[in-house]
Amino acid sequence: MRRKLMFGERMLLGDGTEPFNAVIPFRLRGIFSEEDIQYTLSRLQEKHPWLRALVQYDEQNVPWFQIPVLPVSIPLRIVQRQHEEQWQEESKKEWHSAFDYTTTPLIRFVWIKGEEVSDMLFVFHHCLCDGGSAMALLHEFLKVLDNPAADIGLENAIRGIQDVVPAHILQNSKKRFKAKAIGRLVALAIKCIPVSKRAIDRQNDYLIHWKLDETTSKQLISFCKSSGVTVNTFLGAIVLEAFKKVRGSSAFNKVSCPVDIRRFAPQIKNDHIFAFGLMIVMSSKQKISFLDNLRLMQDEVERKTAKLNPYITMMVMESAHDALKNFTRLLKRGKSSNDCMFSNLGRIQIPDQYQEFSLETIFSPSVIGPLGNTTTMVTSTFRGQMDFSFVGSEGYLPKTEALAIRDEIIDRIRQQLDYQEAS
Repeated sequence: MRRKLMFGERMLLGDGTEPFNAVIPFRLRGIFSEEDIQYTLSRLQEKHPWLRALVQYDEQNVPWFQIPVLPVSIPLRIVQRQHEEQWQEESKKEWHSAFDYTTTPLIRFVWIKGEEVSDMLFVFHHCLCDGGSAMALLHEFLKVLDNPAADIGLENAIRGIQDVVPAHILQNSKKRFKAKAIGRLVALAIKCIPVSKRAIDRQNDYLIHWKLDETTSKQLISFCKSSGVTVNTFLGAIVLEAFKKVRGSSAFNKVSCPVDIRRFAPQIKNDHIFAFGLMIVMSSKQKISFLDNLRLMQDEVERKTAKLNPYITMMVMESAHDALKNFTRLLKRGKSSNDCMFSNLGRIQIPDQYQEFSLETIFSPSVIGPLGNTTTMVTSTFRGQMDFSFVGSEGYLPKTEALAIRDEIIDRIRQQLDYQEAS
């Protein structure tokens, strides 16, 4: 079983010399054996074909996912748990450790082993899957770890664009012509955009983590409901304000927000291993109140989201494989145009209590790669608490400024909630 990598997957894969890794950390209370974990990982590979895949190149140097006849197990690394924050240290190690994807799968596992409490990390190459896929895998992992006989089904794997884009669209001559024409125009525009001779030296990478307590998280969600805005828009507005306060004229007033493609393409199931995403950009208005600005932002988000078309977008990208080198060069060497990538995974609907153990927390994933500005903030909500992972690099955003932005975000959330209570 094999398939060519699609445009977005090839872009994320690069030439294999620079890691582009996502880390999903979680904490379990219970007693485990190495055999139990290895068996659970093998069950995930049984269900999901692409978790067994290696990457091979054909005569034209085009990469393919290819499943070997003799499967290669998911690598498991075990370290002894020394302290509460060790998962952050191990996360940073995993960011910088490239996958040898010609001999091992694009997934590995780290067990930070304690006597009663263990921290565990799923590590994926970002070309393999997105946050939605990762959460589905985590849920399946916990099911099988708790009950080795649990039925998690079999994935009907996506084998190409034809499994995502409906045939009546993919084979429509007008839509194909439109996609190819847009692809040619984009490729020409990318080729003409001037870029630096060198990529920015990103220097040291860092991870900043924090949680909101359950009461504050509940108040925030309630505030958003009463204001008629989403939590995503509220937090995006807070992030924009925080960057502006800390960075002043150096702030761009732009955050890029991934949008789950599954909302628009029902062919992609929740448990599909898939990495393609959609994107919108949020900006705030100046010199108006926070609430007025919030409502305007929500209207703008809804307009932009309504215009997203995953099928045409995929068709455009698949028509532009010959522009991949120039596009990658632009991402690596072009000037930053946004403050950060902001991703809200929302409420993670995974049980916390199992027969053999308990899931104490899921830390928000972190991801870092070589394609331009690394500044990324990911938030998620588990067991009623909002959790934040803030990733950056000194060459793009000094850590001192990132810490100030974190403090500003926390303060501004509290201010808005206090104001709402008082009014």
